[in-house]
Amino acid sequence: MTAMMKATVFVAPGRIELVDKPIPAIGPNDALIRITTTTICGTDVHILKGEYPVVPGLTIGHEPVGVIEKLGSAVQGYREGQRVIAGAICPNFNSYAAQDGAASQDGSYLIPSGQCGGHGYKATAGWRFGNLIDGTQAEYVLVPDAQANLAPIPDGLTDEQVLMCPDIMSTGFKGAENANIRLGDTVVVFAQGPIGLCATAGARLMGATTVIAVDGNDHRLGISKVMGADVTLNFRNCDVVSEVMKLTGGRGADSAIEALGTQATFEQALRVLKPGGTLSSLGVYSSDLTIPLSAFAAGLGDHRINTALCPGGKERMRRLMNGVASNRVDLGVLVTHTYKLDDIVAAYELFANQRDGVLKVAIKPN
Repeated sequence: MTAMMKATVFVAPGRIELVDKPIPAIGPNDALIRITTTTICGTDVHILKGEYPVVPGLTIGHEPVGVIEKLGSAVQGYREGQRVIAGAICPNFNSYAAQDGAASQDGSYLIPSGQCGGHGYKATAGWRFGNLIDGTQAEYVLVPDAQANLAPIPDGLTDEQVLMCPDIMSTGFKGAENANIRLGDTVVVFAQGPIGLCATAGARLMGATTVIAVDGNDHRLGISKVMGADVTLNFRNCDVVSEVMKLTGGRGADSAIEALGTQATFEQALRVLKPGGTLSSLGVYSSDLTIPLSAFAAGLGDHRINTALCPGGKERMRRLMNGVASNRVDLGVLVTHTYKLDDIVAAYELFANQRDGVLKVAIKPN
């Protein structure tokens, strides 16, 4: 008889269900992870709403913390029973895209099925869990190319302390890395959800000496101070662009990080920049963007706009967990609620509607 597991699947826009699925059978390069904790991401909400397309029946979720249940015959240096995480992005690092520095856009594994061209470049294809293969909101998940993607959890760290590493921390910190921050810079971070809060922490660690956090929720702005913000601006109470110009003596910010994915925040992020400044875009957009002519200086302002999909791989995960283990950053405070996997539909209802001060929900199969 086939062994079964519980898994959260996308059914149709506005509808997910917890169903029984076969426990995945692994190949020589794979690992089977028994999930101990996972979470819900804003991208999962986009999927639920039908704003980001996935095939019906796909197990969603992309942030795994767990224990190695089985190892493929070719996977070396790990042991069954070992606590690990894997990044939301699972490249194989053998493709042209990966070796060209775009591992998050690695679709080489899709070549045999005809879904990707011969050189393996495919936008967002490095994000496999809950996008192109079954994801982590389940009792078990298959990790492909496990040798490249499994990262052992340091002793003494809890699931909640490393839960942000697979996606939220990696994404937020990549936003700071892409912002070209130098020592002494002024950086404005738009939206203080989990990714924006991580970007705020990342900007501080990258050397910014004035980090300005923008949001419409005073509770989140309070948390942003804990994460490293020097100044907080509630856009409901002030003109953000004017305030940033006052704070910088009319110069503008060196960098802005957009962490929501709307026209309004993208445009404001551009307007607060100095000439020659960098806009680092992290938001997942669901409609076309328009670049305002004046803010863009008619294309002559030496602005840079960088986009990112969070980096993955075991080395990225190791570095992020080192940041947690060394107490440079504490992201456990972002886990505000805990639900059993059996109650994941209720957890989505809470998270999607942003009730009860929720930031991140820990989902535990047992």
